[in-house]
Amino acid sequence: MTTASPPAPQSPRALIVTLFGLYVRELGGWISVSRLIDLMGHVGIEPPPVRSSVSRLKKRGVLVSERRGGVAGYALSEYGESVLAEGDRRIFVREEPQESDWVLAVFSVPESQRGQRHALRSRLSRLGFATIASGTWIAPAHVADEARLVLARDGLEHYVELFHADHLGFGDVRALASEWWDLAGIDARYREFVTTYEPLLARWRTRARPGERTEEAFADYVRVLTTWRQLPYLDPGLPPALLPADWSGAAAADLFAELQRTLEGLAHEYVSAATHGTA
Repeated sequence: MTTASPPAPQSPRALIVTLFGLYVRELGGWISVSRLIDLMGHVGIEPPPVRSSVSRLKKRGVLVSERRGGVAGYALSEYGESVLAEGDRRIFVREEPQESDWVLAVFSVPESQRGQRHALRSRLSRLGFATIASGTWIAPAHVADEARLVLARDGLEHYVELFHADHLGFGDVRALASEWWDLAGIDARYREFVTTYEPLLARWRTRARPGERTEEAFADYVRVLTTWRQLPYLDPGLPPALLPADWSGAAAADLFAELQRTLEGLAHEYVSAATHGTA
């Protein structure tokens, strides 16, 4: 079974990735060191954690150091761009599948290449796959195109074959899905999101002049999205017929959509003003 881990506190690195995904791409994929530190300060992160997190992101190949006009800054690498594009598809364009067909990933990685085996398993898990047997993983068929793209991007396509599949017998698919994925754990994460952020939405709805609070909207939206963007990577996106009757995913998605409508424009207004030196 693929198990949902308990939520971790928001790390500076995760918040920086959110910032790049939401805003830095709009600025040409580059931001100065001073502006990044300033914006992260509004989310409550001090300069030393920002610098150490950027260093780790550079080591992972997501960011690169780059000077523009004599100013030191950070740019997204080609790999970083592809990772954020993958996130866009998972976070903002997630569609609820209606059919119960499947994609199987069958792989074999030599013992001498254990690092590649770990990388492959990690990618499959993030794509929504779960283990059904040694070397055989399953996911809803709607992830097939993304799986091909991500596995090829990461140089893992030589170890795995993907197959479209239908269930012909003999177990109950709904019961099997609950064995393959930790649906109770995923549901608990969705409920935690609702419990955490419903009060935030209520506060914004009761404000007489929310347009005057663009800086606060920016900080809130970065935190909301940093929490939310973990969830699509835990949820395989099963069709409703295979989910528990009291599934909280739809309520959490509705809440995120409403928070996005409430905060996105104000947050963008703040970043735009701050980037041009008027905030």
